[in-house]
Amino acid sequence: MLKQRVLTASVLAPIVIAAIFFLPLPFFIVAIAGVTLLGHWEWTKFVASSSRLKALALPSLILLVSLCGLWPVTQTGFDLSTVNGSILALLGAIWWLVATAMVLKYPKATSWWSNSAILQQAFGVLTLLPFLWSVSLLRAYEYDNAPYLGAKMVLLVCLLVWAADTGAYFAGKRFGKRKIAPAVSPNKTMEGLIGGLIASVGVTLVAAKGFSIPFSSLPMLGVVALITAFASVLGDLAESMFKRVAGVKDSGSILPGHGGILDRIDSLTAAFPVFTVLYFWLA
Repeated sequence: MLKQRVLTASVLAPIVIAAIFFLPLPFFIVAIAGVTLLGHWEWTKFVASSSRLKALALPSLILLVSLCGLWPVTQTGFDLSTVNGSILALLGAIWWLVATAMVLKYPKATSWWSNSAILQQAFGVLTLLPFLWSVSLLRAYEYDNAPYLGAKMVLLVCLLVWAADTGAYFAGKRFGKRKIAPAVSPNKTMEGLIGGLIASVGVTLVAAKGFSIPFSSLPMLGVVALITAFASVLGDLAESMFKRVAGVKDSGSILPGHGGILDRIDSLTAAFPVFTVLYFWLA
């Protein structure tokens, strides 16, 4: 299984990086929208509905509406100060606060949503839509003046999350004793979390310098990286919680050794919105 995971990752990573840097912005947004729709399709496995197509209808409609008129992009690029940008940022922030409470209270407080298809669909939209707009808006940042700056920022978040996952794996394997949320994910430990946070902050600071990404100060960028890395862990835990409630092991089987699209981007769905908001408001 590990060999298959490494092989898939070694093929997938160069494709992702090439798409980030070389796809023209409109095609990049279409590609991310396609990934998001695949994620929504996999999310229907978590929804208490008699039909997966029916469960997909509402998220697809919301995605279409958002693509047509809600993007907080101006002629000069990304702008969170617009009304749409503020609304989307607020929705993303509120959702991950709610998701945190849901994970911490699992399994005691699942009765109010575990049998509601509407709520489960809404959770999918709140997970995937902010991911879609934040990735797109980071890539669009200063696109006319510095076409690759946004690409570097997107890759920076990916490196941050990958560092958090890798650091948590090795630190947890070596030092892990205290479980974070054993009812949701019994393999995650506090020691692993600390190792992942340290690794992600270090990688972010080095990569931001190397990529010449502007920021107000190293300490502030470190704070942004720390919070983003913590959010990425929460994204992973939240998907694990939804899978446990739905009684499924993986969201899909499209990626050999990794499961589905959601199984690969669960950490990113939380990391990208959090980083986007924090970076432009603090760093």
